Amino acid sequence: MSDDDRGDGDGDPRGGDNGGDGRADDESETVPLVVLDGDERVEFDVERGRNLRRVLLDAGLSPYAPATRRFNCGGRGLCATCGVRVREGPPADHWHDRLANRFGYPRLSCQISVDRPMTVALVDKRVWGGRRSDAGEGEDGPDSSR
Repeated sequence: MSDDDRGDGDGDPRGGDNGGDGRADDESETVPLVVLDGDERVEFDVERGRNLRRVLLDAGLSPYAPATRRFNCGGRGLCATCGVRVREGPPADHWHDRLANRFGYPRLSCQISVDRPMTVALVDKRVWGGRRSDAGEGEDGPDSSR
């Protein structure tokens, strides 16, 4: 676990006792994360404030396509290849996330901090994350019409 991927500058990434006015109702050191990878469901506890991309990679769950697994920007939010579908978790508050939601693209795992219970789905992709075939609440998979 590298120190540069642990937090986003919002205090102690482990949720320690640095004040009683924490943003989340539960100030435990870990939060549950559920990762859906096709038919597989993986559940584990994650240190509060960790970077989602780093958590996935540390757990052996790659958010990348085979072609981008080695060639990517290393979590800087530049290549847009580490997309995941956030089923439950923080709202899209970054401009990139809002555009991704609007046009049906996955959100970048490198730009998401695990600070509350989350459920994310890994995206079946060839190179970059595919668009949803419909903008509604259908299955989050690649657009089969492309």
